Amino acid sequence: MARDSKSRPQGATDVQDEIDALYQLPLGEFTAARNTLATRLKKGGDPKSAEHVKALTKPSAPAWAVNQLYWHHRVALDRLLTAGEQFRKAQTAQLAGKSANIREPLEARRAALADLSTRAAKILAEAGSAAAPDTMRRVTTTLEALSTYAGIPDTPQPGHLTDDVQPPGFEALAALVPSVDRAGRPAGPPRVIKFEQKPPKKADRKTSNAGDEQARAAERQAQRAAAKAAVHEAEHALRDSRKAAQRAEEELKKAAAQSKETEAAKLKAEQALERASADADEAKKHARAVAAKAEEAAQEVEDAERALAKARALIDDSI
Repeated sequence: MARDSKSRPQGATDVQDEIDALYQLPLGEFTAARNTLATRLKKGGDPKSAEHVKALTKPSAPAWAVNQLYWHHRVALDRLLTAGEQFRKAQTAQLAGKSANIREPLEARRAALADLSTRAAKILAEAGSAAAPDTMRRVTTTLEALSTYAGIPDTPQPGHLTDDVQPPGFEALAALVPSVDRAGRPAGPPRVIKFEQKPPKKADRKTSNAGDEQARAAERQAQRAAAKAAVHEAEHALRDSRKAAQRAEEELKKAAAQSKETEAAKLKAEQALERASADADEAKKHARAVAAKAEEAAQEVEDAERALAKARALIDDSI
């Protein structure tokens, strides 16, 4: 999600940067930091920005994890969004009757989803939040939805997500595929629209000829076919992502068990070192005591030798 700071006044840029920073904080710090920022903006004479900041919603755990992928693993996330956009363009080309390689972007999207699911599980674990199957399911669902919307304006973007992003429904998927004219050319860029049920035209209002009606019917049929294919592939990719998330969770459990064993071994080593240090201190004390006794004994020997020498001198003098 690109944010062009050049198009905003300096003050607005500073506030937006601080808002960006809020969504990069640990989840548990969001609310307090948001309230602090809102209070500071209000005291600083910017009540409008303060009100906007105060209304910011704390993200759910899955949304927060996806936001962290945006802020800290941008290259990996961009791979997913690029693959999703290429996949949609390949579908559009096929709809227009052109040859397109759908398999390659589809495989790239699956690989990117698996990679990001593993990264998200690690992010949650490092933050002290269990990467539960339901949480990871919501993460992969959001990632899949973002890949479907990639490159389309006015659709959910990562970075400031506050809740799960749901994949588009059948009709919305059909709307993502551009209309084509009777020559097979795209009639306009893709856009997400809400489909409304229009009342049937009265029988006496025949404003279109049979050829136009057939063209529109063929277009609707092509859109439905493309949407069905997109739904099928999205479901397949989601299943793959869930499997990857499950594998990541199992690896995390193994890593946690190994970490626990390593911590226990470390504790034993520390206890052994402590005992060895105590023994060493005791040995030093004993060595010092022995040295003192040896010094005393040496002094006694020296005194005895002097006494002996004096006694011999007395004997010599008496002879």
